[in-house]
Amino acid sequence: MSIAAINVRNQFRGRVKEIIEGPVVSEIDVETPSGLVVTSVITTRSVKELGLKVGKDVVALVKSTEVSIATL
Repeated sequence: MSIAAINVRNQFRGRVKEIIEGPVVSEIDVETPSGLVVTSVITTRSVKELGLKVGKDVVALVKSTEVSIATL
């Protein structure tokens, strides 16, 4: 399946900046060309299956049913 076939509107191309690996889940920081950092928590098994390493080019797919906003 190609990325174009996935029905997610918010897609951010970037490069893996950091991986904090845990026994069950891992935190992946993806930095976009504009400097935006998108963080995802996925299973450590998925990290291994996707072959994620720092510096690898990836696409962060964002799908959410709720976004909260607070004033500063």
